Amino acid sequence: MRVSFHSLRERTIAENSMVVLLQGLQGQVTTVDLRNESTARGRVINVDAFMNVRMEEVLYTDQRGQLTRLQDLFITGRNIRYVHIPDHMDIMKTIESQLAKIHRARHFAREGGGRKEFAKKNK
Repeated sequence: MRVSFHSLRERTIAENSMVVLLQGLQGQVTTVDLRNESTARGRVINVDAFMNVRMEEVLYTDQRGQLTRLQDLFITGRNIRYVHIPDHMDIMKTIESQLAKIHRARHFAREGGGRKEFAKKNK
């Protein structure tokens, strides 16, 4: 699964917070408890540095207990109360793996990798 960091700011935020653990949930099925007392259980597609979560194949339970199946769901980070970490996940290995991906992305850009359309021309 590909991890993308859209900006230096996002890489820095992710690198210096526990959001890297949530980013390690990509591809995993988990439950997210929301501040409005509802829950969403589904496969995590993406988590950005601001803890916004995109999920697919979601079983959404509202405050009254009514279940709804959703193909996609986007949850803003400010609406998240709690994210359940699956029991089978090794938290430390997940964090270390995500940090390594961030560092690879940073070094790739520094060493001249990435897009060349706007590269500075040497005279």
